[in-house]
Amino acid sequence: MKRKILIISFLLFIIKASAQQDPEYTHYMYNMNIVNPAYATGTQAMLDFGVLYRSQWAGMEGAPKTFNFFGHTSLTKKVEMGFSLISDDIGDGAKKEDNFYADFAYVLDLNTTAKLSFGLKAGFTSFKTNFNGFQFETGDSSTDPAFEENINTIFPNIGVGAYYFTDHYYLGLSTPNLLSSKHIEERSGINAFGSEKIHMFFTGGYVFNLSDTFKLKPAFMSKIVAGSAVSLDVSANVLFNEKFELGAAYRFDDAVSALMSIKVSPGINVGYAYDYTTSNLGQFNSGTHEVFVLFNIDLLGKGYDKSPRFF
Repeated sequence: MKRKILIISFLLFIIKASAQQDPEYTHYMYNMNIVNPAYATGTQAMLDFGVLYRSQWAGMEGAPKTFNFFGHTSLTKKVEMGFSLISDDIGDGAKKEDNFYADFAYVLDLNTTAKLSFGLKAGFTSFKTNFNGFQFETGDSSTDPAFEENINTIFPNIGVGAYYFTDHYYLGLSTPNLLSSKHIEERSGINAFGSEKIHMFFTGGYVFNLSDTFKLKPAFMSKIVAGSAVSLDVSANVLFNEKFELGAAYRFDDAVSALMSIKVSPGINVGYAYDYTTSNLGQFNSGTHEVFVLFNIDLLGKGYDKSPRFF
């Protein structure tokens, strides 16, 4: 059956391909090793992994949908390994990108409370497009030559990062994609945007002990991409009794968000976020939904001998 996609879907595809291709996250503080291979906990014999699903701009045809599966564990006191799968779909299959990565982090003890880790990310990306049935809704039935041929390719990528952390705060700097890969070449004199730009992330967070019951957890993430405005997310969560978390976030010139999470057991944390779009795209959608589930598994069965996982 012939497929019809609204012109807004074309705009989403072009925006995503020519500027900030990497997906946005509201719960970035719990999704850290996706963007920083140096992310570490410094705790041995613990396996941390999770899943995250994000449905962006709900109600808009062809809106992005992102699924992540990620995890990491300590092999020794100084070495941590991780993995990540990021699946990003725009246009209901019009543009599908699957990223598979392995992470390596080397952790240095700076003193009794502070650690600094350096990380390396390596893997590959599967990039596919499906332009079958593409039509413009402008009254012009002609087909853009840039969308005449489907793409199915695999290309490698590497990334690096640094992560400084204690039990109460962290700072991270990373570039998860060092290789710029061009997905769509110039054809017949027509420039079709599709190059993978290098993204740089600067992240940070802190835990303030307000009382024995309440903790305040501000955090930020800044993303820098050549040819695009700097993206900045700021958030503040309040943690109650080490179990319930409620907060708000703001992505400059893009969205305001409400966040919550619940520790349903010592090793399982479930969270949800809703983004209200403040940009011009807000009139075309009913917001963004994001859910995650985190698992912390004690591989040796000795119980928890560390501070709760704040980030």
